[in-house]
Amino acid sequence: MKTLMEKLRTIAGKLDNLILLLLRLTLAYGFYVPAKMKWNDIHAIGSWFESMGYPFPYLNAYLAGITEVAGVIFLLLGLGTRIISLPLIVVMLVAIFTVHIGNGFEAGNNGFEIPFYYMLMLGSLVVFGGGKYSVEYLVCKRKQ
Repeated sequence: MKTLMEKLRTIAGKLDNLILLLLRLTLAYGFYVPAKMKWNDIHAIGSWFESMGYPFPYLNAYLAGITEVAGVIFLLLGLGTRIISLPLIVVMLVAIFTVHIGNGFEAGNNGFEIPFYYMLMLGSLVVFGGGKYSVEYLVCKRKQ
């Protein structure tokens, strides 16, 4: 059993950067559609935010849209991964507490399952960074 665990640890150690890349790409794709939707009709998003009682609804619509677009770009590139993950976590918290929490957990009921998973993935990127397959890694490696 011990040798099996050691083999699994060795294999997992070789996959860590690939997993971080896949997390970044999955999240970038996940934020792409909502970002595109916001920018296709930012006024409608502001009105929707206003109907939910958001303070400064149009400003918040722009802030959410900018954050999501920046998230897509930075996550795709692996640039500022830890930094961009923090405001994206805030966007997910706002989505959970204003839209999804009343519907329970399950995604099929428009619950908070998906935003919660995104938060966990973003949290992993805050902790571990973008990995070796990122622009950030290439820039930092050249400075050494």
